[in-house]
Amino acid sequence: MHRIYLAAIRSGIIGAMFALALGWPVQPATARPPEQPLQLAQAGGTVGDIRIEGVQRIEPETIRSYLLIQPGDKWDNEKVDRSLKALFATGLFADVDLSRVGDALVVKVVENPIINRIAFEGNGKIGEKDLNAEIQLRPRVVYTRTRVQNDVRRILDLYRRHGRFGATVEPKVIQLTENRVDLVFEINEGEFTGVKSINFVGDRNYGDSKLRGTIATKESRWYRFLSTSDTYDPDRLTYDRELLRRFYLSQGYADFRVVSAVAELTPERDGFVITFTLDEGERYRFGKIGVVSAIKDVPSESLDPLLTLIPGEWYDAEAVEHSISLLTDAVGNRGYAFVDIKPRVTRNREERTIDVAFDVAEGPQVFVERIDIVGNVRTLDKVIRREFQLVEGDAFNTTRMQRSQQRIKTLGFFKKVEVNNAPGSAPDKTVVTVEVEEQSTGELSLGLGFSTTDGPLVDVSVHERNFLGRGQDLRIATVLSFRSQQVDLSYTEPYFLDRNLAAGFDLFEVKTSPTASFFSGVTPAYQQFSYGGSLRAGYQISENLRQTFKYTARSDDITNVQSDSSLFIQLQSGTHVTSSIGQVLLYDRRDDRLDPTSGYFASIGNDLAGVGFGVHYIRNKVNFGYYYPVLPEWVLSFSAEAGDVFGWSSDKVLIQDRFFVGGDNLRGFATAGIGPRDSITQDALGGNKYYLGSVALGVPLGLPKELGLSGRIFSDFGSLYSNDQKNLVLTPAQLASTGGLQPVVMDSTAIRASAGVGVSWKSPVGPIRVDLAVPVRKESFDKTQFFRVSFGTRF
Repeated sequence: MHRIYLAAIRSGIIGAMFALALGWPVQPATARPPEQPLQLAQAGGTVGDIRIEGVQRIEPETIRSYLLIQPGDKWDNEKVDRSLKALFATGLFADVDLSRVGDALVVKVVENPIINRIAFEGNGKIGEKDLNAEIQLRPRVVYTRTRVQNDVRRILDLYRRHGRFGATVEPKVIQLTENRVDLVFEINEGEFTGVKSINFVGDRNYGDSKLRGTIATKESRWYRFLSTSDTYDPDRLTYDRELLRRFYLSQGYADFRVVSAVAELTPERDGFVITFTLDEGERYRFGKIGVVSAIKDVPSESLDPLLTLIPGEWYDAEAVEHSISLLTDAVGNRGYAFVDIKPRVTRNREERTIDVAFDVAEGPQVFVERIDIVGNVRTLDKVIRREFQLVEGDAFNTTRMQRSQQRIKTLGFFKKVEVNNAPGSAPDKTVVTVEVEEQSTGELSLGLGFSTTDGPLVDVSVHERNFLGRGQDLRIATVLSFRSQQVDLSYTEPYFLDRNLAAGFDLFEVKTSPTASFFSGVTPAYQQFSYGGSLRAGYQISENLRQTFKYTARSDDITNVQSDSSLFIQLQSGTHVTSSIGQVLLYDRRDDRLDPTSGYFASIGNDLAGVGFGVHYIRNKVNFGYYYPVLPEWVLSFSAEAGDVFGWSSDKVLIQDRFFVGGDNLRGFATAGIGPRDSITQDALGGNKYYLGSVALGVPLGLPKELGLSGRIFSDFGSLYSNDQKNLVLTPAQLASTGGLQPVVMDSTAIRASAGVGVSWKSPVGPIRVDLAVPVRKESFDKTQFFRVSFGTRF
């Protein structure tokens, strides 16, 4: 009988098993096959039998399937050695022993334990959900030391990404019956290791503070307690190098390069010091600019006016890319789908100028063979495909593919969107692949806020932006405040009947006091209770032009009219119904609809009430806004709006259909602070005509961008006038209720104006806006207000 024992391996395994039996923490060994081949064939002959010993969960036939030698085969040392290695490679066994007993091959195995449960101890900063998502081991998986060590490294990497480079992880194993173990990762999270300082070497033309504002990594400060940008992240450091390169290339430094970016842990191990070494190079201006077209029907002269580059200005790589995009669109619109535009850059180092010639040529003809979408588990394919500006069979266009990617990102349904193309089944075909990673699109939010007009407010809403995975929008919300209470339900189908037509409906119930203000200290003269619904449909005429149609049916009840309120208001108490159709035509060229810095918009809206039933009026409104970046972070804006409403079919305009101005739309004046007013009670009555304008200059406050603080200087102006009750003659009974006094509607077409300053803060608890304004032109009966504040947050 010949027997070979793997002594080195077995000693490690036996020690580990002994420790497991006693419940000691161990670093389990991973058995390795011997480096020297086994010698079992000294006596020659054939294999008579194969016996399997030591199995518990694994079937003997599974082990036999890995053996390269079978009964009846001649004894072969090489095959036995390879069989041993094959069994070790499965990862199923802690120890394997092959021995020869007569003509029998005896295979003795010690199975690796099965993980029963995985637990984490000491993790206070990172939850178990995130830790489980990071590791690869799972319950009911075979336990091996290599897998545990790999997961320890993954956990440490996760903590380092969260700025905790002092974290330690010790795996512990608890032995259970039936060869099962519980695996516990004991974690010492250590102290937060932030970025203590960021330094730049070689920045001759820009200060450190300017460059720190350019990169994504930030220095640790108390006000960044809700941000992770002040943690050291090697990937973010690589991104910072790219951000620096883009910044310098946009400022004319065409030879700029980042020599090195080094992060060093301080001797006290309480933070990182990051040092960027820069080589700025010389600064260049644009020299000769031109287009060289190789397309016969597209002369160079016709493309030159499209270029936005100006000779003599500082070189800007982003402006070059923008010109390429403009040229690609222009040539594509002339029927050349396959166009290849390359900028030919010539440096003149002596004069420090860069000549740019755009070579325009027809590119290879490539068509879209197929569009594949992967990663969408919940969202239907058609929701993604309808955002694509390419379809199967179209001429492939890189610009359209990039725009399609941006359109899909804008949906907000996906955490990640990547669009790539690969060669198709033929040289002239390409396959476009859209890879998405879905994210939660539903939200339950609770909003808390305060404003000078509404006082404390609570906003509760349930919002699903991708209802049933069809891209439909469903929202139920309620708002409660001192001034109003509102409940509404809205539903939108963005592609009604699979056409580029967004259709939906709204149901609402609102109770408000239009002329009241939280700080006025006066009981509202009246309340307005409204309920109803609307049907709407909108479509995109062009990329920037959109039209929306709407039908509304509503009931308005003027109620809770105070006995000492204006007689003009008392005369309009009661219920009135409205049936109206309307439209809004919007042309929008702003770079951002929420926080624009450049561009403009214009809109016109019209409403016709009295369609079938209800009150009769026609309302018209126009809006305009223009934004111009004077300097970086300095944005000059001008906005204006005007409106007019008048009755028809002998109807007068009621108070609920008039305009009110003051407060948020005319700072320096109280809510409903200007316009027609009762001469006796001083109640605001609303007007039929108005116009408003505002000029503002957004200014930086010299503070770090991540603080979210911005300032503004503004001047508002406008007027509200005309009222159908102006010439109302009272009856004797009505005069008796006013003590014999004939109330007069005080009205003036004179312009009102104010000037002031304001600060906005994108705070961790929501946006906060403070405005201080002083009227510089007003009427004697206007109500003014110097200070306005509003803030809100959502949970």
